[in-house]
Amino acid sequence: MIGRVAVSLCLLAALAIPAFAQQVSPTLAELASHTGADRTQRLVAGAKKEGVATIYSSMTLDDQKVLSAGFEKQYGIKLQFWRASSESILQRALVEYRGGRYEVDAIETSAAEMESLHRERLLVEVKSPHLADIVPAALRPHREWVGDRLNIIAAGYNTNLVKKQDQPKRYEDLLDPRWKGRLGIEADDAVWFGALANAMGEEKTVKLFRDIARTNGLSVRKGHTLLANLVVTGEVPFALTIYHYKAEQLKNSGAPLEWYVLPPGFARFLGTGIMRRAPHPHAAILFLDFMLSDAQRLLLDRDFTPTNMKVKPLDLPFNVIDPAQILDQGDKWQKLYDEIVIKQGR
Repeated sequence: MIGRVAVSLCLLAALAIPAFAQQVSPTLAELASHTGADRTQRLVAGAKKEGVATIYSSMTLDDQKVLSAGFEKQYGIKLQFWRASSESILQRALVEYRGGRYEVDAIETSAAEMESLHRERLLVEVKSPHLADIVPAALRPHREWVGDRLNIIAAGYNTNLVKKQDQPKRYEDLLDPRWKGRLGIEADDAVWFGALANAMGEEKTVKLFRDIARTNGLSVRKGHTLLANLVVTGEVPFALTIYHYKAEQLKNSGAPLEWYVLPPGFARFLGTGIMRRAPHPHAAILFLDFMLSDAQRLLLDRDFTPTNMKVKPLDLPFNVIDPAQILDQGDKWQKLYDEIVIKQGR
């Protein structure tokens, strides 16, 4: 989930990115606005000369390998990934730009971190022809990053330890004594908690989770993939916040895991953006085009929810968390989440 928003925002204010780092290189500026019939041909020819695209992404290594193989097979160009949490990616990108080090071409990570990069003027709008196929909800007004996949925040349980008929139907059901010592939650889900409070009412939500943490406890774990795997092993019989795609991957591999959405459901986009001083501009834009087109089928095959409507029509029955609201309210919800969930739940 989103990293510590408050920490990231403090870093943004402290770094004061110099003006020269915010300029768009002439080659990138021209390529980003080019919409001619020779667009792809030019990008491929230039990318072959550049030889590589450097990507910072919070996607798992296994998923990155699938994308790398697909990109190289199609274009003969390598993707060089650096994987970390969304928060770490944001911090590294900012530190590098502050030092005048332009090492990354594109970033693919969570919505709040992508929106932070936009606010710091480190991304450039690219007029990709594939934008027409993307679900409108995945497009920000500035178009400097584009949602390429949707994460549904789900509850998950071990089917050997929890019967389907016993699964909670609402968050209030987690007060039942049967859940004492059996609940897990991700350590950096303050954004989800804030969205839940906005939907259910702040006073009600704060009281409810204080009571859950105090009476039944919450095992706090760092990492949604780790939390999902702990459900599989049975160490955490029931998790409140896992990502649906990872749960589906594990379930399809035969793991004793089932997931579903406790109302009101929430989802958030992850997206791709091109850095203003991308060292490999042709390969960078080609990567964005790839993520919005051919990679969408690869993401679907990996149980992600793609945003290209030609690959799979996207119905949004859940509330999509607004990344701008995440940044604007992040301090408040992080403080409450630390107080109620992290401190009381351990």
